[in-house]
Amino acid sequence: MKSDIFNFTGRTAIITGAASGMGRLTAAELAQRGAKVMLTDINADEAAAAAAELTAAGLTAESAGVDVRDFDQIEAAVLKTVSCFGSVDILVNAAGGASTRVLKRNCDFKVQDIDCLEWGIDVNLKGPILFSRAVIGRMINQKRGVIVNLGSVVGVTGSARNIDYSAAKSGIIGLTKALALYGAPHGVRAVCVSPGPVLTRPGMAGMKTLLGRAAEPIEIVDLIVYLCSDRAAFVTGTNFSIDGGRSCAIAD
Repeated sequence: MKSDIFNFTGRTAIITGAASGMGRLTAAELAQRGAKVMLTDINADEAAAAAAELTAAGLTAESAGVDVRDFDQIEAAVLKTVSCFGSVDILVNAAGGASTRVLKRNCDFKVQDIDCLEWGIDVNLKGPILFSRAVIGRMINQKRGVIVNLGSVVGVTGSARNIDYSAAKSGIIGLTKALALYGAPHGVRAVCVSPGPVLTRPGMAGMKTLLGRAAEPIEIVDLIVYLCSDRAAFVTGTNFSIDGGRSCAIAD
């Protein structure tokens, strides 16, 4: 277990999109700092494999297959988390992705399939809303909780190539502010992390930033870990751009 100022012993975290990428890395980093983690993903087998990797290292992890568009599946995962670990203290909404890339339908918006657009909105915006709805009552009752929403630089700048994704990620910023307002009287915080290009896949390396490179995934996850921690106890309702300056002056 990592020993540093970010200690999550006694805390339970649910991470969506935890079978791969930043979701998986976030789950690992929180577990290494003492958290009990529930890895959820639509790919149940990969989520289970990721959880097994953590338990083999002596950490505490379980998994659940969850389609974030389905509230019944979300509720079942939350109930499993409480049954296994006793509480839900942290939610990291990391599941998502640009529909044009994930569904392999990279075409102009004016001819984009409607089901593709709906997928983009449902996974990237409705999913975090539903998952937040499922956990926030428990957080309010225990007078403690943190919800971290993964946004994107295109939620700030817009994107002509990924209009549904851009709209959903802009909505995530609004969701974060609304959750912060709702949760603050009860000790529940909400924050948004909006990355620019991240080296979770090779295609990100060519995207321009003022710093001339894409982020390493751990650079994003380190910020998430901080925001989940008690060191960030006075932070809520804020969107954190971590984009190498891409949102300053670089067009889509």
